[in-house]
Amino acid sequence: MNMSLKDRLLEDMKAAMKEKDLVRKNAVQMVRAAILQVEKDDKITLDDEKILEVIYKEVKKRKDALPEYEKSGRQDLIDDLNKEIEVLMSYLPKQLTEQELEQMVKETIQELNASSMKDMGKVMSSMMSKTKGRADGKTINALVKKYLA
Repeated sequence: MNMSLKDRLLEDMKAAMKEKDLVRKNAVQMVRAAILQVEKDDKITLDDEKILEVIYKEVKKRKDALPEYEKSGRQDLIDDLNKEIEVLMSYLPKQLTEQELEQMVKETIQELNASSMKDMGKVMSSMMSKTKGRADGKTINALVKKYLA
């Protein structure tokens, strides 16, 4: 039987502690804390799919923080942040390439007979459910705009 994502995170955190890999330990610890927070707030137990959503949000937070770190010129922090992103990405499904996304956007626009920016919402919502956790919303948004404009 496959180990649940929650168990895998716990095992990876223990391993990171043993290996004194601080960045990995911190990244996994923060995700575990975020998962617990959602479970406590919503009084539910998250399944793997919902855990992936939490991990994806954590990756996004870090990617959004990168420009700030770059402005500060602290290469050590930038390296740590990139490593955290890498650690977290290893839990996510394989990411779609720009070409794969572009193809999906074109197909989705055809499927929905979308023709103008008025259809943006429809196309975006369809794309987000098709790519769940495998692509960045900003990238999808840019591609949809490109083909609807």
